[in-house]
Amino acid sequence: MNPQQRFDKKDRFDKYGGDIVNEKIHFPEVLVIDENGNQLGKMSRYEALNKARDLELDLLCVAPNAKPPVCKILNYGKFRFQKQKKAKEAKRNQKIIEIKEIQLSPKIGEHDILTKVKAANRFLEDGNKVKVGVKFKGRELSHPEIGQEVLNKFLEYVKENSTIEKQPVLDGKWLTCILASKVKK
Repeated sequence: MNPQQRFDKKDRFDKYGGDIVNEKIHFPEVLVIDENGNQLGKMSRYEALNKARDLELDLLCVAPNAKPPVCKILNYGKFRFQKQKKAKEAKRNQKIIEIKEIQLSPKIGEHDILTKVKAANRFLEDGNKVKVGVKFKGRELSHPEIGQEVLNKFLEYVKENSTIEKQPVLDGKWLTCILASKVKK
């Protein structure tokens, strides 16, 4: 890597958020596009900067890897504002799916299961996934079929609102499965 390339990479990412603008453009020759999208042709870096200054606009390198690099004359403040606005809009429209956990035990009572079922249905309605786990303590692990019965009873209660995404698996002291909502939001 020659010293000029190292300078370019280090110098690009400052207050411009990674954009190569105005004096940060170090290419000797660039292809210039004006603010209306018309191609002005190949120019030296200095000619392009002068052209942008004459129009009281900025020169932005939009394709630095092209041969020659492509630069556009535009209002950089407005461009950056629009870019931030699009990023914020995309972030707002993004749906984050969480995995909520519900813990059961082999000795859980019927009413307690129904309480956990209500919580699971609420999580599923919100569009989250639910990880249901039966935790075995001590000698309970010698009878995993009891935990399987509890889990099957739980799954029977929530089957109309959910689909089983991951079948029940015994992993150490836990018998777990993952449920997803049937209704997609």
